[in-house]
Amino acid sequence: MKKTTRNILLLVMVLLVAGIYYYVALPAINIHSVGFWMALGLLIAFVTILYAITQLRKQSSQNVVPIKSAEKALKEMKGVRIGFALFVLTLLIFAAGNLLSSPIINADKYQKLMDVKESDFTEDIQQTNYNTIPLLDKDSAELLGNRKMGSMVDMVSQFEVGSDYTQINYNDTPVRVTPLVYANEIKWLTNQKAGIPAYIRIDMATQNTECVKLEQTIKYSKAEYFNRNIYRHLRFRYPTYIFDDQIFFEIDDEGTPYWVCPVKKFNIGLFGGQTVGNVVLCNAVTGECTDYPVDKVPNWIDKVYSAELLTKLYNYYGIYKHGFFNSILGQKDCLKATNGYNYIALDDDVWVYTGVTSVSGDQSNVGFVLMNQRTMETKYYKIEGAIEDSAMSSAEGQVQNLGYQATFPLLLNISDQPTYFMALKDGAGLVKKYAMVNVQKYQWVAIGDTVKECEKAYVTLLSTNGIADVKSDHSVYETMTGKITAIAPVVVEGNTHYYVALENKEKIFDVDLSDTKLIGIIRYREGDMIEMVYSPEEDEVQSVLEIK
Repeated sequence: MKKTTRNILLLVMVLLVAGIYYYVALPAINIHSVGFWMALGLLIAFVTILYAITQLRKQSSQNVVPIKSAEKALKEMKGVRIGFALFVLTLLIFAAGNLLSSPIINADKYQKLMDVKESDFTEDIQQTNYNTIPLLDKDSAELLGNRKMGSMVDMVSQFEVGSDYTQINYNDTPVRVTPLVYANEIKWLTNQKAGIPAYIRIDMATQNTECVKLEQTIKYSKAEYFNRNIYRHLRFRYPTYIFDDQIFFEIDDEGTPYWVCPVKKFNIGLFGGQTVGNVVLCNAVTGECTDYPVDKVPNWIDKVYSAELLTKLYNYYGIYKHGFFNSILGQKDCLKATNGYNYIALDDDVWVYTGVTSVSGDQSNVGFVLMNQRTMETKYYKIEGAIEDSAMSSAEGQVQNLGYQATFPLLLNISDQPTYFMALKDGAGLVKKYAMVNVQKYQWVAIGDTVKECEKAYVTLLSTNGIADVKSDHSVYETMTGKITAIAPVVVEGNTHYYVALENKEKIFDVDLSDTKLIGIIRYREGDMIEMVYSPEEDEVQSVLEIK
């Protein structure tokens, strides 16, 4: 009877320890999970040690085994030998799985994980509409989010802004969204019943920052500690799924918050060739989960593949073209992504942009790639030019007296020219100016206090060097024709401008004579007809780029 009771107590202890470990560590019950093999090894070791201690105590109480021969007794215990053998077998399987899944043996399979198609830059990337490109990076978005939170006096003492800041397309506008989180454990204890009341939404084109208050609060998030913690909620619903380390906070077209949770798929051996096989969509308010195959996710979802995963897959494609050992020794035709990335909105999807350079570490790009974060579609553009770091240094050199730092650039199409666009920030992280740098001629740099000023200076620079003329059919330019009703010279910051008013037109047109192509405005008088190309502005004054 005592033996039975002891065995039951041991079983209860094992189950209790295993349950606590599972609740805290959340390993997937899946042979492709590293956490599964770690948990299995620890469980075998714990049971074996517990069994050995129990047997030694039993034999010692019966005076069967002297203390000096305890080591010998352990060797003679069949259960200990079996436990040790299982532990070693687990380690061997784990080690063999890592080796057989590695690029050393499977370089060709790794190289084929991503399908890359060469494409045409001017056809795929249309002339830029500045209402659809993000002018801020994540760091600047965080500053805006924290500043907005500081103004919310009813919530700032209880909540903080989360660190997600997921970039998505929301109603054809690039925005970053992030939930609020509890300020600390005490604030969680007093607020968790009610839930998280809002999230932050930042328009990356206009810098408009909004704290969106919810009628139904967020109950499932990374800020929860127990069953409503999003990772624990997912694990209990899907015990065999291996979720990606990054899950994404997104909102649908109605503004409802969701967690987009990619499920890892291993295509090579036990642990190799990671892509995404499924996506679990979890409603952050209700906790309701829907499982989608990766090719069936709703179109409003923007992030399925993380930028880091896409960059890793492209590196496999570029480095292992001629096998593993060539990537280490000869390195023939080996290419890799550059050391940064940014996001571009195309066709209502978010694409990751990064340059492509040689593994030798030179300071030039042989091209660049765009990678779709929803579908993994990848396009390669063969355009040689400066590496992003060189372009950033070139832009910083134009304002070196101010000490501004450049953000990682976006790639834009300006007058059919691939162009790096970046913000220039001061030491406090605030955007002060904008810069455009020609990809192929990175010494051609234009700086402006606003995006429109920057583009105007850049197009003038291109025209001066015989590369491009101002195009009236540009997506962000318009043409205006009319009779001059008033024309007057004005000096602005040491430069002469002519302000022109047209008949029956409310807008005032600003002709900057520092641009020598516009010097002809001095020949015009009231009553003359004029045709002008201008850059539309939200205010009343419009910047003229060309006089027909």
